[in-house]
Amino acid sequence: MKNVSGSKKGRPGAVRSGRKGNKQVGSGGQGAQALEGRKPTPKAEDRPYHPAGKRKAAKERLDAARGRHGASSAPQQRTGRPPQRKSDDSELVTGRNSVLEALRTKTPSTTLYIAARIEVDDRVKEILALANHRGVPIMEIMRPELDRITGHDSVHQGVALKVPAYEYAVAEDIAERAFSRDQVPLMVALDGITDPRNLGAIIRSTAAFGGHGVIVPQRRSVGVTASAWKTSAGAAARTPVAMAPNLTQTLKSLKSMGLFVLGLDGDGDVELDALELADRPIVIVVGSEGKGLSRLVTETCDAIVSIPISSATESLNAGIAASVTLWEVARRRRAE
Repeated sequence: MKNVSGSKKGRPGAVRSGRKGNKQVGSGGQGAQALEGRKPTPKAEDRPYHPAGKRKAAKERLDAARGRHGASSAPQQRTGRPPQRKSDDSELVTGRNSVLEALRTKTPSTTLYIAARIEVDDRVKEILALANHRGVPIMEIMRPELDRITGHDSVHQGVALKVPAYEYAVAEDIAERAFSRDQVPLMVALDGITDPRNLGAIIRSTAAFGGHGVIVPQRRSVGVTASAWKTSAGAAARTPVAMAPNLTQTLKSLKSMGLFVLGLDGDGDVELDALELADRPIVIVVGSEGKGLSRLVTETCDAIVSIPISSATESLNAGIAASVTLWEVARRRRAE
């Protein structure tokens, strides 16, 4: 293309200086910082999201807690703790086998309902004997009335047992009680577990291996029902269960008291047989078998622990996983 101005077209990208002999102005050192490279990488223990950083922070919390609890054995009063909570409604256990098992395992009961003119067999005889021995009031009512209070789709077989609302503890109180007795707290928290039999099995294992309590979330989780009580085989009578309005906040509160939060997951970064925190105050968090631990709970954990199992087995039931972990912690504490 011809240049219509008559001047010679410059080379693309060329820079023409104003006067002959003048030097091109430089960048003024603007790229010097980029040439220097990045600063030294922080140590692993100084990175808050690195496992080593979490261990360092947890150790500092534990040292602070030991100093605080060592100075005074009296429980410390804290503000903002969740109030003592109760489940909303009472529960009816129906059917001869279920009622008999509930009375055998000393499930708290307020009333035994018996249908009028019931056919008395060995189970009914034992039910009446156990109720009389424990001082449970017995009410004889007409069968239509029993159908009404149990629900028309319920198979009650002429007997029903009223179980009162369970009275929950406060998680921080459980930890404080252990500290005040010069014990190392050991607790189990449930994240998204809805099967009452799993809760009952975990309560039973917690009691068997020297644990101090169990924590259940207020939402989207199982509570202490008659089924959970029966599965615990009476351990629910001596092992407190706390209800957490917000599980993540409760775990953070326990961390501030010096407890380490260990989550159980098949893809954990620490294997159970290599766990170094067994002798420390611990909260073991167990997730549901399908979904596992929630994201916020995972981020709150100081370590994610996996249980080595055979490749032929995909995963462990939540109750079994908790039992295995509690056994390993108890074994290491005895060895110490």
